[in-house]
Amino acid sequence: MAQIIIVGAGPTGAALALLLVKRGINVTLIEAAKDFHRVFRGEGLMPSGLDALTQMGLSNVLEEIPTRQLDGWEFIIEGKQLFRVDEPMGATRPCTLVSQPPLLKALISEAQTHDGFEFIQGVAVKDLFWSDNRVAGVILSDGRQLTADLVIGADGRNSIVRERAGLKLVKQPKNIDILWFKLAASPQFADDNVFRTIVNSDRIFSIFHGAESGKLHLAYVISAEEKTDYKQENWGEIFASLSPSWLAEHFRNHADSIESPIKLSVVVGCCPQWHSPGILLLGDAAHPMSPVRAQGINVALRDVIVAANHLVPILQADAKYQKIDTALSNIQAERQPEIIRAQQLQLQEAAQGELLRKNSLVRFLRSAPLSLLIQFSPLLRTIIKQSWSRRQRQMRQGITRVSLKV
Repeated sequence: MAQIIIVGAGPTGAALALLLVKRGINVTLIEAAKDFHRVFRGEGLMPSGLDALTQMGLSNVLEEIPTRQLDGWEFIIEGKQLFRVDEPMGATRPCTLVSQPPLLKALISEAQTHDGFEFIQGVAVKDLFWSDNRVAGVILSDGRQLTADLVIGADGRNSIVRERAGLKLVKQPKNIDILWFKLAASPQFADDNVFRTIVNSDRIFSIFHGAESGKLHLAYVISAEEKTDYKQENWGEIFASLSPSWLAEHFRNHADSIESPIKLSVVVGCCPQWHSPGILLLGDAAHPMSPVRAQGINVALRDVIVAANHLVPILQADAKYQKIDTALSNIQAERQPEIIRAQQLQLQEAAQGELLRKNSLVRFLRSAPLSLLIQFSPLLRTIIKQSWSRRQRQMRQGITRVSLKV
């Protein structure tokens, strides 16, 4: 039976490892971190991601770990609602927030019940090694050399596998970073968990109740030209000054609960080629996604399904390397159109956010005659809402059809 090495035990690597070992394929899953409690892990499962887990037979896992549904999406401009859209927005299931550490533990725990699975945690991959111009395995930081018929890099946007394989990542121009905060939850979010994006002056942030009990998550956008000493700022007062009164009161009353922010350097791009002989990149290793509308985990799970469809029949048959390497090309060919389109939609979403941040709409509304405002403001809101909703449908439900066939 073929031997597979998967590098990176995030959602991509853990889900693919489980799919493969359940089908009798030997897998070694390698994770450099000693545990799963990174300072930041995306939580948003869109309907497409929920569907992927259902197809994998993993719906029961979500019933056993912390999750929380979103009730809607709202934009607040200068203290006034621009529009709100309620979940599930035409889908059968609402966007659901999931705590990644217990999700990953559950996936790996199930994989460990199957023969042919090995999990190496707390040891990094240092390099790849080749045989006859083909990747033949990995070299670990502790000196071990592990051989494989195929190495799969699922080790994220800063992939060491991608680097060592010489696969190029073409990055989109960088225009923002994100400061990520957690703070005490407000009862209003517990009763109505709306993902609120708040724009005031040239500041913009989004806030919602995460999967973790009693915690709000807040993403504050730092533009390329902004110089912020984020460790010294009085964030409670800053957020209060930008917010509607009920939320401002919460920020002031719970300022001491605001945790020091994590700076997320946004890297977005796609590898022109996701594979070389003996090696395949998936998830953020192949196509790091923008944080806009939580696409990363969802497209990664869909990568997993397509990869399994192409690889399982070949690996179960102990096919020759040529067939394996042909399958790698087919995986990219099937997945890349959705990735390209999703990243285009994310760029459009970010551009609209930047338009709001620069207050082009607000300046227009302030300068327009009262009669024009009365006549056109509802129409403008409707147009913006419809434009936003159209983008969300594709990003939420998937752009291409993905079905598990093995």
